[in-house]
Amino acid sequence: MIQEKIRVLIADDHPVVRRGLRQLLEEAGDIVVGGEAGSAAETLDQVRRNRWDVLVLDLDLPDRSGLEVLRDVKLAQENLPILFLTVASEDQFAIRALRAGAAGYMTKKTAPEELVEAIRKVVKGGRYVTAAVAERIALHLDKDVETPVHESLSDREYEVFQMLASGRTATQVAEALHLSVKTVSTYRSRVLEKMGLRTNAELTVYAVRNGIVS
Repeated sequence: MIQEKIRVLIADDHPVVRRGLRQLLEEAGDIVVGGEAGSAAETLDQVRRNRWDVLVLDLDLPDRSGLEVLRDVKLAQENLPILFLTVASEDQFAIRALRAGAAGYMTKKTAPEELVEAIRKVVKGGRYVTAAVAERIALHLDKDVETPVHESLSDREYEVFQMLASGRTATQVAEALHLSVKTVSTYRSRVLEKMGLRTNAELTVYAVRNGIVS
């Protein structure tokens, strides 16, 4: 009996990355890359029109964030495993992605064989996280550990917070997230209020102390 290959959809806005991932995954033998997408719109179109076993999704797409895409994909195909593969560090977004329904979270520094292993695991209904993420999840489940202030932020507020703390201006954040500068300023005000801070400099200090930015 011939085993059906795992059908993967790759969503990343860099053609070179997609090409490299295709070559890597198809060398595994039991995986075939059946489609590619370079934007959120293309990703959702592919999900709605075809059957996939796994979606390998970048967090930073040109038209929308990967976290937003994840929510829409789940509405279209609730049981489709989504594996994030991104440059954003695990400390920044892994737990949020898993909470939102992702099957796994990996950075692009991951060894190639780990990606293949992760895909095989999530197809079978499992979750794939690194030891560091597993430890952070355990800490969050520990009732005696105080929840960090930044965990109260919404996904969008957290994105704005992380970018501002990294030194980006409101204009740069607006361009990256496809928002107006006014909207970014509103998010900034909410973030500062929720976190009990007053300036971008204080956001940066907090982010460095909590390992959110380096």
